[in-house]
Amino acid sequence: MHKRNALKLIAGGAGWAGAASLFGFSLAGCSESKPTFNAVDLTGAEYARDFKLTDMNGQVRTLGDFKGKVVVVFFGYAQCPDVCPTTMTEMAQVKQKLGKDGDKLQVVFITVDPERDTPEIMKAYMGAFDPAFVALIPTPEQLAAVAKDFKVYYKKVDGKTPTSYSMDHSAAQYIYDPQGRLRLYARYGAGVDPMVADIKALLASSAA
Repeated sequence: MHKRNALKLIAGGAGWAGAASLFGFSLAGCSESKPTFNAVDLTGAEYARDFKLTDMNGQVRTLGDFKGKVVVVFFGYAQCPDVCPTTMTEMAQVKQKLGKDGDKLQVVFITVDPERDTPEIMKAYMGAFDPAFVALIPTPEQLAAVAKDFKVYYKKVDGKTPTSYSMDHSAAQYIYDPQGRLRLYARYGAGVDPMVADIKALLASSAA
């Protein structure tokens, strides 16, 4: 009896599977699948949730200004010799590779060198990569607060003259989904294609 009942259950299951296939849906679809990312998944993090800083055009900006876009936040400075221009060049390439979804990406550059990075300098610096990229210029007090909130390291390193100093700083990127939620932490040197894939995943999950 038990064997006969088991066979009926198996046959019934096969019938359900066949019906599912016939109507074009998967039984596995009943449980929502979580997207996988190349960058570190920070979903649910309770820090780096927002900022309120003045941009290169004198306008106060927050994350809410970019709702509907994937936002990539990077901390750096205009006189950075390698990490910053490399990252910005890669982000310009990411935007290009996104094709028609390129305008759904917003890059935000927060300077860690407000002493030298004037609005004019930052406007020219962003323009060298993509005029749509936004640079934010905090006061020294604002920089200390936002760096603490984002868990970002920065330190002034003296040069041969008072104005030839450099800045040590964290080189990762914080990535927000179109709803303005912090989702990913991309380490420096992660590459263009992995970033493109992650941004496409965030856009797709937002549209679903």
